Amino acid sequence: MGSRSGRHNVAAPGTPAAPKGAAARAHTAGRRDALTALYESDFGLRTALAVLDRRIAAGDIPEETLIWSRPLLEVVEGHRPQIDATIERLAPAFPLATMAKIDRSLLRCGLGEVIHSRTAAPIEAIAAWTALARTYSGEPARKLVNGVLGTALREVAATAERDGGSNS
Repeated sequence: MGSRSGRHNVAAPGTPAAPKGAAARAHTAGRRDALTALYESDFGLRTALAVLDRRIAAGDIPEETLIWSRPLLEVVEGHRPQIDATIERLAPAFPLATMAKIDRSLLRCGLGEVIHSRTAAPIEAIAAWTALARTYSGEPARKLVNGVLGTALREVAATAERDGGSNS
């Protein structure tokens, strides 16, 4: 469904984050664990991985979600300069320095998964991050996350097509 601007929503507002299976629930919980660890790290006391390790030691994160959260945080921390540059380019009206910490964390995790990780189908990942944005930040953040992730995915697809199918 298109909007007046000619852009298309990648994930419709009512699209569920994932199917209801146990593996899908674990993946969604892993995304949430990664998001909360990255959000906490944005306050400057620890890295996201250190926050995750502290939460694991405290027994707050079950093993089945850890297989999703740790690799995602490694991707986000490993590609943070590229991810931040993508956010600044695709959302110029929302400078990183003034963006709400939770919105910044949502975009970083979402771009990390959609562009650099590919642990799920990109459309599924966009729907999941859009749902998390609605839950943790509200409707404006949902629209921002959906727009940025959708545009980034289209750019990756266009680059892969132009480069003969390679998106590396």
